[in-house]
Amino acid sequence: MTKALPKWVMNRYAKLWGKFNNKEFTHSLASKFLKEPKTTTLSLVIAELKKAGWLDVSLEKNDSRKRLYKLKKPEEVMKEIAK
Repeated sequence: MTKALPKWVMNRYAKLWGKFNNKEFTHSLASKFLKEPKTTTLSLVIAELKKAGWLDVSLEKNDSRKRLYKLKKPEEVMKEIAK
């Protein structure tokens, strides 16, 4: 079930969506783009997005220790929230 996001997470979702749209990205790419001072903040953002159903997570094919993230389209999320 998809849930609404806190404003601080939504701001970062909007920035990430503007950069990556629905393409896969890594933690390090997101960190460089958002210029988060601490990786713990970005990890918290990713955890909140995943928990709320706004983000899909998969493992990288060549290195299963690394995760790939893909944001859900805003339209999809809004439809799910409205249900």
